[in-house]
Amino acid sequence: METGALLIERGLLTADQVTELRDSANGAPIRLEMAAVDRGWVREDEVLEALGDAIGVDVVDLEHTEVDLSLLNEFPQRLIHRYDLFPVRRENGSIVVATSNPFDLYALDELANQTGKHIEPVLAERRQIAERIKNHLGVGSETVEGLLAARQDEIQLLEDIDADAAELAEEAQEASVVRLVNEILLEAVETRASDVHIESQGSGIKIRYRIDGILHAQPVPPEINHFHAAIVSRLKIMARLNIAEKRLPQDGRIKLRVSGREVDVRVSVIPMIHGESIVMRLLDKGSMEFSLLKLGMGDELHNKFGNFIRMPHGIVLVTGPTGSGKTTTLYSSLIEIKSEDTKIITTEDPVEYQLEGINQIQVHPKIGLTFAASLRSILRHDPDVVLVGEIRDHETAENAIQAALTGHLVFSTLHTNDAPSAYTRLVDMGIEPFLVASTIEAVMAQRLVRRLCQECKKAYKPDRDDLPSDFPWDEFQEAGGLLYAPAGCRRCREIGFAGRQGVFELCTTTDSVRQLAHDRASSWDIRQAALKDGMLTLRQDAWKKAIAGITTVDEVLRVTKGDVV
Repeated sequence: METGALLIERGLLTADQVTELRDSANGAPIRLEMAAVDRGWVREDEVLEALGDAIGVDVVDLEHTEVDLSLLNEFPQRLIHRYDLFPVRRENGSIVVATSNPFDLYALDELANQTGKHIEPVLAERRQIAERIKNHLGVGSETVEGLLAARQDEIQLLEDIDADAAELAEEAQEASVVRLVNEILLEAVETRASDVHIESQGSGIKIRYRIDGILHAQPVPPEINHFHAAIVSRLKIMARLNIAEKRLPQDGRIKLRVSGREVDVRVSVIPMIHGESIVMRLLDKGSMEFSLLKLGMGDELHNKFGNFIRMPHGIVLVTGPTGSGKTTTLYSSLIEIKSEDTKIITTEDPVEYQLEGINQIQVHPKIGLTFAASLRSILRHDPDVVLVGEIRDHETAENAIQAALTGHLVFSTLHTNDAPSAYTRLVDMGIEPFLVASTIEAVMAQRLVRRLCQECKKAYKPDRDDLPSDFPWDEFQEAGGLLYAPAGCRRCREIGFAGRQGVFELCTTTDSVRQLAHDRASSWDIRQAALKDGMLTLRQDAWKKAIAGITTVDEVLRVTKGDVV
């Protein structure tokens, strides 16, 4: 039976949908069933089940199938990549091979000729086959194999000739190296990685992606070590760095467009013992959505914080370590208060996301445009709201204080472990305590915890003895007495987590906190006063999210410090 008729008979597609697919192809050959999958009209596993039943071929779930990896040594990698096949196991003298296209008999025949074995096909989803290839052969393995085949004897001498000639020799292979680097970056974007680490080690090159705050080693073929220098040079060229300089650290920036989305890449190159290592921070502008509620603030906290970001003057600080989402919180705050009658100016290093309707300044310390210098100029530009990327020194802190005293609302970030420490940190920078007390209106400390995948998380009833002593057991029992653990599924790529969410600690400058800040009290005293005035700590907010099934106990313990009362 023809594929379209089969899918109609099985109730997976309508006759009109089949006609539309054929018309859109304009006479070109298409895999009608996969075109329907790509449009979201039908799931791929349903299509494969229907095809398998019709032609008598089994369907396998590669994510839960044991694979004989020794078979990879007998199979030419180029055929695996060319036809999207993956060997599964030996069975009765045959080799079982997973494919998503049972009609490509030529591919199966060529595989049989190359291996001298009888090939028994089974059906598997395209994504599962691609992930198996990537996990066991490594990202860019097809390109690496092509590079190895194209290598010529004279290229082996790159280290023995002068740098200029070496660069020219690398240009001869530029197309393949470009493709390899692009595959590394594309895989990072597809896996939602925030950072890509390309590390030089004694054993060779190592690639790791930071996904939801955790580093994951990326499988790469060992042959990629031959092209370490070429990869580094290519990335340097993309970031407009000096490719001849291999002794000093360098920083640059790459702008990409991936699947129609803009991705900004900040590149840091540092020479290590075994060669240059690169770390790239990926800012996916297309996937960012700035909303305080979607960051994980509850309604009560959002309302309270919303009052502070709408004040006519004063300072609102957001604190936390690098990568804790401070900039996202501040951007979300600006978006929320942005209007035609409000002039907002920011000074940042670097400008991470360009915001419509907001005036943004990129600082350049090398030419004297620092946070402090730009802030002085901003105040002559008649702003209502000012965002200072970070208060790093006395001069910037002093200018921010003056801006608040002259009737401006100032947002900024500070590196402290909790919210109450921000008051003493500014005093340590040399700001007079009475100025700190009179200008700071609120301090928000935050961290990011990984969000459980809502498709596969599994509930369990914990024993009280297995939980930390500060776990709110009574509140937990009232909420139903269930916690959740990660399981892993297709949607989350078997990790069990999908995305991150903020946990927050909002310290408002109440009368008691203001008096303590004025009296040079310790951060401990300020913390106790804030707790009495109703402050919810990072740990307490994180426990609420664990009880609500948003994250896990292990994530709370990893990200937050236990409260000491």
